[in-house]
Amino acid sequence: MNNYNELVELITREVLNEIGKKGESVFLKSNIKNIVNSEISNLEKKDNNEIASYIDHTLLKPEASEEEIIKICKEAMEYNFWSVCVNPTWVKTAYSILKDSKVKVCTVVGFPLGATPGEVKAFEADRAIKDGASEVDMVINIGYIKSKKFDEVKEDIKKVKQACGNTLLKVILETCLLTSNEKIKACEICKSAGADYVKTSTGFSVSGATAEDIALMRRIVGEDMGVKASGGVRDSEGALKMIKSGASRVGASASIAIVKGQYDHTGY
Repeated sequence: MNNYNELVELITREVLNEIGKKGESVFLKSNIKNIVNSEISNLEKKDNNEIASYIDHTLLKPEASEEEIIKICKEAMEYNFWSVCVNPTWVKTAYSILKDSKVKVCTVVGFPLGATPGEVKAFEADRAIKDGASEVDMVINIGYIKSKKFDEVKEDIKKVKQACGNTLLKVILETCLLTSNEKIKACEICKSAGADYVKTSTGFSVSGATAEDIALMRRIVGEDMGVKASGGVRDSEGALKMIKSGASRVGASASIAIVKGQYDHTGY
């Protein structure tokens, strides 16, 4: 928490003033400070536990080993993350570990460029679902958006959604490559194509999520769709900022640092 010691001092002074002691008793002041510290610590733990339920614990780097996949699955169960997000080749492995837990398996299709045909993305999604994925994050055809081929973008998403059926579909916009008008149009297309979520980023482009993009996406899709912030969320302050801006999910590889109130300089 920023300015933690200053906050404790401020609250302690206010409490002492209210009871008329004005800091005269060192013993009383010490006790009040201990109580304040304890309450703030409890609030932080509560906030961090709540943040965990928003997190897709993510490992999408191409060199990820089976050992690392197993590790993040165990971490997800330990910290009560919403899901793990892994490349399609690891979906079976993740599902075998998580099938009896509350943690879901999320995967990516058309990743990370979005430049494969809709039929291929649909096949990827179908295969991943058969392997145990309960959520699919597809990359939108960014080149089509830039070319104003909006009907083709919609058809691309509809094909994947048809393959997904009742399985949750998130569409990655790669917001760092789009103008504001393109972000708006992409959100509108995702909504009309039947996607369940819009998502900011792959984490493989020039930058990740921003609170401004999350707020814009939330405004366009309304309350009926989900909004996922991904890429560059490295601590609890950043995660809370995204959630307060309208994110209903946060994708991160820094998940443990986030819930522990730390900062992770590396990763997704």
